[in-house]
Amino acid sequence: MNSANRETRIALLEDGKLMEYRVEREERVVGSIFKGIVQNVLPGMDAAFVDIGLERNAFLYVGDIVPEEGDDTSPASVKRSELRRRKIKELIKPGQELMVQVTKGPRGTKGARVTTRISLPGRYVVLVPEGGHLGVSRKVEDRRERDRLRRIGEKVLPETFGLIMRTECEGRTEAELRADIQFLQQLWSQVLEAAKKLRAPCVVHRDQTLLYRTIRDVFGDEIDRLVIDDPDEYEKVSLVASMVAPNLKDKIVLYDKDEPVFDHYNIEKDLDDLMEHHVRLRSGGYLVIDQMEALTAIDINTGKQVGTKSLNDTILKTNMEAADEVCRQLRLRDMGGIIVIDFIDMEDENDKKKLMDHFQKGLDRDRARTRIGKISSLGLIEITRKRTGESVTELITTVCPTCEGRARIPSVDTISLWIEREMRRRVAEPGNAFYVQCHPAIVENLIGADGEAIEELEHELHRGLYLRANFDYEIDEFEVTGGSIDEFDEALMGFRRTQVLECNVRSSHADRSGKAIGWTDKGFYVELLDGHDLVGSRVKVVLQDIRRAFAVADVVIPGKGALRG
Repeated sequence: MNSANRETRIALLEDGKLMEYRVEREERVVGSIFKGIVQNVLPGMDAAFVDIGLERNAFLYVGDIVPEEGDDTSPASVKRSELRRRKIKELIKPGQELMVQVTKGPRGTKGARVTTRISLPGRYVVLVPEGGHLGVSRKVEDRRERDRLRRIGEKVLPETFGLIMRTECEGRTEAELRADIQFLQQLWSQVLEAAKKLRAPCVVHRDQTLLYRTIRDVFGDEIDRLVIDDPDEYEKVSLVASMVAPNLKDKIVLYDKDEPVFDHYNIEKDLDDLMEHHVRLRSGGYLVIDQMEALTAIDINTGKQVGTKSLNDTILKTNMEAADEVCRQLRLRDMGGIIVIDFIDMEDENDKKKLMDHFQKGLDRDRARTRIGKISSLGLIEITRKRTGESVTELITTVCPTCEGRARIPSVDTISLWIEREMRRRVAEPGNAFYVQCHPAIVENLIGADGEAIEELEHELHRGLYLRANFDYEIDEFEVTGGSIDEFDEALMGFRRTQVLECNVRSSHADRSGKAIGWTDKGFYVELLDGHDLVGSRVKVVLQDIRRAFAVADVVIPGKGALRG
């Protein structure tokens, strides 16, 4: 785990190889519970739209509505397919308040998907208020263990609640499971209390942070070590682990070396490849990955792989290696929905069976639920993989303004974080300052609102930071130069307070409210106290406050002097 002010990154390595990657830069909504207001009911779609306080209304399907008490179609006694046949206009109406849980996050132009069938995941069990059903994870395959867990579940199941025994509960004692249930019951009481006090639309319970969810869902007996580079997070995780998994506490390690933790484990190189269209195989073959709105297509090619025995042998070896890499990329990029894989055509039925068995074995190691079809007559394999939110590539990239979405480029946040990490790598070098040249949008992002971000970064790095925009740079180009404050002051800071400068006024890349920014000919950022009506023009300004990375100025209006904001 790598923790910084603006993001948390978690990487899962198997045999030293990066297999899964998760990043959190803002609070996620999946798993959070909201008190919403039904906006409109659509009988033709058997669905409703619910205002839960997000940018877009959430989508509620008829099959995701739990009947009220006294309804003959209670979820404990009726199959879900029968619940779908009910009429939505008989269940809810516009203006009605509902408590819902987000099951799928907003994506593109679509709002979040929600359900009234609320569930609270714990370390070993999932508690379902108003459920009444007891289930055991399918991944617990031993029949005797399933029977044992079911007997314990029947003893500890609270009245009016449903219970799902998670895979992690395998081998656990009744006391451990009971403690987990009691914790979740207390949490549910807090949710109900908050729902009574708060006014809709609002959030009544936020799902835990990425790190906590990792401890809860991933950090099990099969994990050798959890390496954390932040002392504060290390203390928090140790405390959480001592409560929910005391037997795993000794596996938590604090990383305290000078080299960044992701560099130490050679993870950054794999992350650079994460956005690549082509994925190279060791044999010389390669994958081509195209992620689209409706589906993801993966094509396998032999490339430079020529083999040594026969064509059939070469094709089988390439397909087997590609199957391993496809399974890795599914997990690494967290791909979801319909995925079509175009393996190289094979004529031998035994070779096809070997490939399918090998591929299925690889998919079995994926925690996400997957379904696989047979090899079609065209040599295609279709699978579906359940995902609840944005894929990793969607999260760390943005739509390219040049190609209008036909490809992707790193987002402004991602590039800014690249620059920050580059400076952190070089803090051991001589000097007390860095000079950064980059695209103007990146300069603006690094400075932040009122210069707070750059000031915080200077304090964290104990370095003076000089930022200048280069208008010839592409969005992802930048250069970091180390040196001294005296050296950079002499070369870059020929300014004084009340000095009059000329600058070009451009719109802000980040602020859509019409904020304007002045740029000097040498790329110095000038925050204008007023100037939104001057975008596109060249104006004179008088400097009021000067920092290493930016200045604040008034616009000089001819015949009137300085125009104060």
